Amino acid sequence: MYLDNGATTYPKPPVVIRAVNQALQTGANPGRSGHSLSLKSGELVYRCREDVARLFSFDKPENVILTANCTASLNIVMQGLLHSGDHVVISSLEHNAVVRPLEALKKRGVSYSVAKAVEGDDEATIRNFRSAFRQNTRLCVCTHASNVFGVRLPAERLAALCHLNGILFCLDAAQSAGVLPISLSDSSIDFLCAAGHKGLYGPMGNGILLINSEIVPDSLIQGGTGSFSSDRSQPEVLPDRFESGTPNLPGIAGLGEGVRFVLRKDTGAIFRHEMALCQQLYRRLEQTDGVILYTAYPQPQSHAPVLSFNIEGMDSEHVAQILSRQYGIAVRAGLHCAPLAHETYETAQTGTVRVVPSVFTQPQQIRQFTEIIKKISKVDRKKVAKP
Repeated sequence: MYLDNGATTYPKPPVVIRAVNQALQTGANPGRSGHSLSLKSGELVYRCREDVARLFSFDKPENVILTANCTASLNIVMQGLLHSGDHVVISSLEHNAVVRPLEALKKRGVSYSVAKAVEGDDEATIRNFRSAFRQNTRLCVCTHASNVFGVRLPAERLAALCHLNGILFCLDAAQSAGVLPISLSDSSIDFLCAAGHKGLYGPMGNGILLINSEIVPDSLIQGGTGSFSSDRSQPEVLPDRFESGTPNLPGIAGLGEGVRFVLRKDTGAIFRHEMALCQQLYRRLEQTDGVILYTAYPQPQSHAPVLSFNIEGMDSEHVAQILSRQYGIAVRAGLHCAPLAHETYETAQTGTVRVVPSVFTQPQQIRQFTEIIKKISKVDRKKVAKP
């Protein structure tokens, strides 16, 4: 039973696997040659850009940058935009993919502040962001949904607030792309970063960056792009500016099919399915002795389908180990690369056991899972408690 879809979705749709295999068997280097195989590969890459743009209601497929992962996308934005004297505002739920680059940028004179995200109270969250703004605030980076607790932030409203204050806005959609509706049509979101291997059902080693701004970051890597080869400087045009070197064609082929899978299933339908499973899980765990829950009952307007819990007196990683070894159930435990979120919910010492369903998860699996948690809480908790 696979419930670790917050790390990467599994299984992948069969169409994704076929696309990867086909690209390995027949794919040539796109944009580097004029022969038919190269042209076919180039068409495959462009179709992926078009479908990613369609998923996010974005009318500039050339501004869809294909990266190695969401972390790479976030680094392009932060390291490509920020200079000495700049200030950044982030939320109290951010992943290390945001925090660590900003810590590194401190050495270049960049500072940042943390605005507390208040679960279920968008007005308070917005006030906290507004209070954190300074005259030199250049960028706001904000997760769409916590990868640990599933708490959603009011991304569109925060983006609009940033624009009113002349601040750029970057949305980390690692946990929400393909699950929550995101539209860049008439949006104030300047940069959207997402993983290709989570809610978009592509292979690992894929990410996307959508640039919805006239202000474009500097490229972090320079090299061959298959275009403007006589020019020794990096091309300024998009997407070439950010895509030096041979692209991951099999991964892009799989990503394109994953995005088309999501488009066929419909993001709204996927969200309703996964949220219903999380609500079912919450209700059942709430009635289980010894289980600690950290958020309010998940609501569609304030939460994403991600749920963390612990069993009283037991280490979260030990619980995950029991689930894996004795029952064949895959979850993630520990700090989930998001210490700020754990500090916010006072779980920095314990970590949490995290459950994230996917479009393939069924209600009977959630029922089975909660029965096993009841058994662990009743039997193994007593073993741990013995002197």
